[in-house]
Amino acid sequence: MSSTVRQSVRGFSLLELLVALSIMSMSLGLLYQASTGALRGVGDLDLDQRANLLAQSIIETRDAVPEAGWNESGRAAEMDWRVSSAPYPTATANDPGVPRLHEVRVVVSWGSGRGPRLLELHTLLPQQRAIPGAVR
Repeated sequence: MSSTVRQSVRGFSLLELLVALSIMSMSLGLLYQASTGALRGVGDLDLDQRANLLAQSIIETRDAVPEAGWNESGRAAEMDWRVSSAPYPTATANDPGVPRLHEVRVVVSWGSGRGPRLLELHTLLPQQRAIPGAVR
């Protein structure tokens, strides 16, 4: 007499294990991409803030613009910068008691992991007043 004893085997099948592993690997891949994207964003934000600080500090080096204008360029903190100015038209441009205004444009450029980046800052500064008795 042979009796067949049927035992109930509990556990996961090979197919179920493969599905679970593939879901886990996709989840880990997405988490990795999200974390590296966040780190890259923090690095880009730091460079943007440094460029903005550089542009503001360049503008703050002068209280007024010479009559001939302000054209200058340089490199600082691995960033290239250039300043240019042009007279800004106003209704009081012909009034000798009111200083003329110049539109000052500062451009800071740098390279990052995502290619070349650029920050442009515009402001208005008064023209330097002529010193009485000075030779032009």
